[in-house]
Amino acid sequence: MALREPLDPAVAEVRLAVRSALSKMHVGTTVIVAVSGGADSLALAAAVAFEAPKLSITAISVTVDHSLQPGSVEVAAKAADQASALGLESRVVTVDVGHDGGPEASARSARYAALGGVAREVSAAAVITGHTLDDQAETVLLGLARGSGAASLQGMAVESERNGTSIVRPLLEVRRTSTRAACAAQHLAPWEDPHNDEARFARVRVRTTVLPMLETELGPGIAEALARTAAQLREDAEAFDEMINETIEDIVEHAEAGISVSAPALAANPAALRHRIIRHVVAAEFHQSLTRSQTLEVARLVTHWSGQGAIDLPGCQARRIGNQLEFTARTAATTDSDETSSAP
Repeated sequence: MALREPLDPAVAEVRLAVRSALSKMHVGTTVIVAVSGGADSLALAAAVAFEAPKLSITAISVTVDHSLQPGSVEVAAKAADQASALGLESRVVTVDVGHDGGPEASARSARYAALGGVAREVSAAAVITGHTLDDQAETVLLGLARGSGAASLQGMAVESERNGTSIVRPLLEVRRTSTRAACAAQHLAPWEDPHNDEARFARVRVRTTVLPMLETELGPGIAEALARTAAQLREDAEAFDEMINETIEDIVEHAEAGISVSAPALAANPAALRHRIIRHVVAAEFHQSLTRSQTLEVARLVTHWSGQGAIDLPGCQARRIGNQLEFTARTAATTDSDETSSAP
């Protein structure tokens, strides 16, 4: 009897990661696999095609054609063909990419909107993407460079939600070298996106220059260390979120045109928790994000109040009224009044 050829270690690693993610889903579930044609997504697609049937899960490959490069139609078709050859039902969705937030952000928004649209159409439980440990490390470095705070340094979660669609990233502990090796072992031909070599993109500079330089100067293992940092910060954030939810129930109440927070109770909390509560209130009530400087200004109304007036924030105002810190929506009339009072 012929001996079975040993399974390539990279293929086994990717399959194990995918199996772990799929095993948490219900029998009969449908999932969407985002397949760009690159090594990460092809290795992911191959693993899902192998593991999903054993768990009675239906997997549909979706390739998004952003129409940003010559030949994008052919690239998308080849990616879909390879997914089909792996045994997945495959679809190609063409999108129009806007200009808000720059080319990378606009393309990402269009891509997730398309993936979410197919997910809703087929009642899929989740969209599965091929983000790797390297992507996580790049995300953490970019967040650090921008001074975005702990939220950005947490990187990407294994499971998250975007516009009502569940996003699952099973390969966040898998290196990009493993996905490439898995493709080679399975005779898959990844597409090399020319945008991955364009230094005008910050993420490309991090990938091709910054991380390799850090590895050279500080030693190997930088990407893994950044990914561990992200995981630890995410654990801390989850603990903070629980504390915030418990605290808010006791110190927050609805006010006319907004929300009110007990200033003495807020002052009694540590600064880190106090600042998170302030940001959480504004995000939850007014769907806006505060910068650190804005958060600190609001916090001074709690800890160093000496009669100062209202603070204008994105979408709202914060003011101290007695022992209450009130956040109220900024109306058109409020904005006009502010402009009039500040006019020469």
